[in-house]
Order: sequence, then structure tokens, then C-alpha cells
Amino acid sequence: MKYYISAFLLLSLFLSACNPLKVPKSTMGHKMSAIPTDVVPTTSEWRVGVDHPQAKEQIPISLLITDSSNQPITSFETVHEKKMHLFIVSKDLAYFTHIHPTYKENGLFEFATSFPSSGEYKLISEFTPKGGGDSSVEDHWLQVEGEEGKAVPLVTDKKLTHTVNGKKVALSFDQLIAGKTVHLTFSIKEAKTNKPIKDLQPYLGALGHTVAMSADAEKYLHIHPMTTDGNGPEVTFMTIFPEKGIYKIWGQFKHKGKVFTVPFVINVPK
Repeated sequence: MKYYISAFLLLSLFLSACNPLKVPKSTMGHKMSAIPTDVVPTTSEWRVGVDHPQAKEQIPISLLITDSSNQPITSFETVHEKKMHLFIVSKDLAYFTHIHPTYKENGLFEFATSFPSSGEYKLISEFTPKGGGDSSVEDHWLQVEGEEGKAVPLVTDKKLTHTVNGKKVALSFDQLIAGKTVHLTFSIKEAKTNKPIKDLQPYLGALGHTVAMSADAEKYLHIHPMTTDGNGPEVTFMTIFPEKGIYKIWGQFKHKGKVFTVPFVINVPK
């Protein structure tokens, strides 16, 4: 079982395998809190619909969410328009996706997805049982067989500007240091014209979503934007990187009806 943790707690709280941080949930209707609110304790049971999951094939997967007494949790809050957000990353962090399992009943969520190549993948689910103040998090490692993918080394970006889907996105920080509050700002322009984009659309109830993962896939942060005026070209997020080291960041935004994801690899100093 994993919890959101206040961005102002001591780093000693970051001892579990997958530690998302409590940050402002969105630009729409959520207040920033400096202390954690109630989190409902949960456990999870993951089931894969095939004995030997193969790359490039649709794999049915389900997870059952239960309480501390191992009884199914039957009611969940809708957070950012969904009852569950699920992120999948490969062990080398080369692959990332954000999907939304379907809630069936009695704590059961189902989804089907494919994996681009063989290897280990981490599945991270976020959900809020009814009455919970913040999301609970459950994760699961899955071994996928089949065709091997090309090795993609995790290399720190020398320049924090990337072009994705016709958008030129620059990432900047007010400061970059482990254990302290960091503001991440994405500046988004049209790649061809260099014109600032000022008409970003809400994506799942916010102007953007950002996920960060440490190089060993153990430290995980799901970050929502701070309150801001307008719809771009800048979107700012706040978080704390719990430890120094290499992190991969995926920023997700929506423009003209299409969601685009832009990755960055950074080195967070102590």
C-alpha cells in the first residue's frame, strides 16, 4: 500500500518502494495542503488473463482493491474525471502510457493493453476510495515475453527543449535540488512558427499532468499543475524530488483535441 505524502514532510518518509507526493491536485477546484489528509488503507490483487504475456498482443489485466480487512472496497471517488488512473512504465523508462481501467463492481477494475517489447513493466494505479482525502496507490511488476526491443539508455538531456507532435516544449525550474520544493514550468509553442500556445485545453480536469520516475523505477511522483491564469503557454507544477539522481519526466497536455506527451531526463543534485 502506498500513499500520497505532503511535500513538506521529512525525507525519512520516502522509504517505501513507490512514493508519490502530495501536491496541488489541479488548477480546478482543489486547494493546496501542507499536511496529508485521510488516506484509506488498501491492498490489491492483480490478475493477468494469460499465462505468458506476449509483446504486441492485447493482454487483459484486472486488479481487485480491498481494504485492510481484505474486503472489497465498493465505492470510489471520481478524481480528474476517472475512478482510476493507471500508469505503465518499462523498467528502463523508455516506455510510458497513461490509461484508465474500467470499474466493474465490488472493487474490481479491468483493462486490456499491449506492450511494445519483452521485459519488465511497472503498473502503477491511483484511486481514491469513497471518503479518502487523497489517492491510494498500488503497483505491480509484470514480466512480458516475446520480441526484444532496442535498448534505450537513460541519458540526461543536455538541452531541456523537445519537439513533440508539432509542439516545441521547454522545461525550466526555479531551482533543482533534492528534498526542497521545486517549481517545474513547461513553456509550449508551435514548432513551425515559434508562436506561444495560449489555448491549451483541460486534460482530465487540469491543464496538464506530469509523472516523474527515478532511474531505478522506485520513486514515483504524479504532479498536477498549480493554479494559473489563462491556458498557456506556460504551465507550472510543484513537487519535491525525494533523493538526488536521474529522473525521467513525462508532461502531458491537450491542444486542439489531441493529447501529447513530452519526456525529459534530468539529474537532480543533492
